[in-house]
Amino acid sequence: MSSRVIEGDCLQVMRELEDCSIDAIVTDPPYGLGFMGKAWDELPPGEEWGRECLRVLKPGAHLLAFGGSRTYHRLACAVEDAGFEVRDQIMWLYGSGFPKSLDVRKSIHKRRDEDAEPVREVCRYIRNAMERKGLKSRDLAPEFGCDPRLVDHWAARDSDSQPSLPTMDQYAKLRELLSLDDDGKQEQVAQLNARKGKVSDEWENAEVVSKHQGVPGGFGDHRFIVRDATIRAATPEAERWNGWGTALKPAHEPIVVARKPLVGTVAENVLSHGTGALNIDGCRIEHDGTGQWGTINRGDSRSVYGSFGDEDGETPGSVRNPLGRWPANIVLDEEAGRLLDEQSGQRPGGAYPEQRGEGQATGFGEGRPTPGGARAMGDTGGASRFFYCAKASKGERGAGLEDDRNVHPTVKPISLMRYLVRLVTPPEGVILDPFLGSGTTGCAAALEGFEFVGIEREPEYVKIAEARIAHWSAQPVQMELGDAA
Repeated sequence: MSSRVIEGDCLQVMRELEDCSIDAIVTDPPYGLGFMGKAWDELPPGEEWGRECLRVLKPGAHLLAFGGSRTYHRLACAVEDAGFEVRDQIMWLYGSGFPKSLDVRKSIHKRRDEDAEPVREVCRYIRNAMERKGLKSRDLAPEFGCDPRLVDHWAARDSDSQPSLPTMDQYAKLRELLSLDDDGKQEQVAQLNARKGKVSDEWENAEVVSKHQGVPGGFGDHRFIVRDATIRAATPEAERWNGWGTALKPAHEPIVVARKPLVGTVAENVLSHGTGALNIDGCRIEHDGTGQWGTINRGDSRSVYGSFGDEDGETPGSVRNPLGRWPANIVLDEEAGRLLDEQSGQRPGGAYPEQRGEGQATGFGEGRPTPGGARAMGDTGGASRFFYCAKASKGERGAGLEDDRNVHPTVKPISLMRYLVRLVTPPEGVILDPFLGSGTTGCAAALEGFEFVGIEREPEYVKIAEARIAHWSAQPVQMELGDAA
């Protein structure tokens, strides 16, 4: 099966793809968190991107897109507003996340109180000048190539919680745009900028009592910078907030499960376009071969919620489904699975009762006797056995790369992406990933035998994706350059 990697902006490249030419989209787009300072993680994809996805997908085709826990709502709304039907949400749970939290005690101890009011004065000065000119933050933002929220910080009102000081270059442009007079504010801004980032004298002179141990969060060479690992004797005001922070450890990423509207019924759509359904049996959770759960047939039933049983009112023995458990909308990594099993311990499955209450009404209809007494329905094990556990093989990040260095900071396990592409892609289908990154979706598509098209804007990641996909597909990858590259 062929794989294509196209370098360029996904919106412009997607406009060159034919209508209704893609069977599934599986992608890990930006979350809009500014992760590790990466410019590409400024905003989640919006409605315009969703409309292009809708256009290139066949009727009934599925879109799976990862989102951040804090910004998922923006992704889901954009997809729904573009015309998709949001069908579900898959929760990817992992145990290896690391928090980027502010140490509130240290922050209080290090702050320079003496600069707070002078910064407010500069913000008032800028805000008053904007009001005289009749300008809003959104009017000035394009001049700086920034989000209007940054201008809001420079022009913060007294009631705003986060005033911010512009740099000297930014202030010079503001002077020009707002026709500011040189009334001493420029010198004040220069003095404040010279002290920006410097800690208080109290912190500098405090006794160092210890140092933080351990490796900073991140991976490889991509670690959050720790500028000061010292633990110092704090002021009473700061000590009150010892142990307080600003963020939880991340342990999940939601995946929006959306479907392009069908043409006709599901059956008609599947027959006409090959899309519209999920590959349930292809994604069942494997089991160890014991137990009687996962029934294929409980006997004839007159109602889905009514009285199960044969003509004599008895329920024949369950038949174990050899393919495994029904796939759930929760997926675990190995660490999350291990932690879950530690908490649950070894647990047996349920059992049929000896008697359901013959002649008595139950929540599912008239009660029936269960022949043969109580019988085990399930196997024994940890709670993770009910969910798909994505396993990352050692060294898979760098497999196929000459120096084994995959510098992309948000690489997903290949087994996870194989599971997802298999769930939503029909046999011999074509998968699109508009945010290819280091190419994991392409690797998964190659291993599952699907056609693949990937789009990536960053040249550094394009080279990594090409090499990784070629390694896992054991054949050359067709490289193209989009018009917008």
